[in-house]
Amino acid sequence: MAEPFDVVIVGGGQAALAASYFLRRTGLTYVILDNGTQAGGAWVHGWDSLHLFSPASYSSLPGWPMPDTPDGSYPTRDEVLDYLYRYEARYAPPIHRPVSVDRVERAEGKLLNVRTNTGDFLSRAVIGATGTWSAPFIPDVAGHDLFGATQLHSSHYRNAAPFAGRRVLVVGGGNSGAQILAEMSLVAQATWVTLHDPVFLPDDVDGRVLFERATARVLGGPSAMPAGGFGDIVMVPPVRAAMERGVLHAVRPFVRMTATGVVWPDGREEAIDAIIWCTGFRPALSAFAPLDVIEPDGLIRVNGQQAVREPRLWLLGYGSWCGPACATLLGAGRVARSMVRQLAAWLASPTQDVRLTKN
Repeated sequence: MAEPFDVVIVGGGQAALAASYFLRRTGLTYVILDNGTQAGGAWVHGWDSLHLFSPASYSSLPGWPMPDTPDGSYPTRDEVLDYLYRYEARYAPPIHRPVSVDRVERAEGKLLNVRTNTGDFLSRAVIGATGTWSAPFIPDVAGHDLFGATQLHSSHYRNAAPFAGRRVLVVGGGNSGAQILAEMSLVAQATWVTLHDPVFLPDDVDGRVLFERATARVLGGPSAMPAGGFGDIVMVPPVRAAMERGVLHAVRPFVRMTATGVVWPDGREEAIDAIIWCTGFRPALSAFAPLDVIEPDGLIRVNGQQAVREPRLWLLGYGSWCGPACATLLGAGRVARSMVRQLAAWLASPTQDVRLTKN
């Protein structure tokens, strides 16, 4: 049996890279297990025209700033992928890919065993950085299984070309819904479906402001968050162009789906060719289920980033419940700095408490 690692990181995206940057300074032995085939994590799966809603200077991982875009606009998916590829080349983190983690379970001697399709990895601690992209959420709408036309989640959307001339519903009022509706409206009969009227941020407000709001809310309580929130829509270039064309109008949700379309609240039936669900994601935590740490709400209860019911498990990159704005490029780095410091101190402590904490 190989010597155990001090830390195994499950996941190889931006959160894993941020954690790696600080772990490499500690002297701890660690490895990153990524089920992807290339650098980029979830960004590999983004649609072709996806834009960040922060400028490059506010979208960097620790140690090396993202280069400014040639035209000074918000970075595209391909520019983010290029940055992450070069970031890996620059720092050469110990990544094994493609490796699929099946489960994380307790082993003898205060260790965790990370079981994968390539073998087992024993470790004194595990950092969960599996993100959310592999756990897309689609609401349970009546008749969902009856609908016989095309429907897909934004995680599988690439571009609008296959939908040209078709009747398409884009469901979801966040930045993803706005960006996909903006380009869909150029080629299709597109209708935007949202729970509430979309909230568009002023042109001078972008991800920088949203990041600071999210951080203030976590650190200072709900009263520290001004009106508006992290889901408000940033006026990236495609969205601004759609606004100028007058196409960013939304309607309230349909009440059920049929074999050929949807039924609206007034009882009117409409035939639909495709539905794009821009309805978000859930944390991809199934690998940690054998540790009995997942709560009824689907989350893992944490103290900072350390799991309460299994102190050897640490979490990064899933959302503000495990660190302010830590699902963003910049936020992952800020949270990783303090998390790795605390993790290293915990591993060095002769009185590590690995007992399960009762609910």
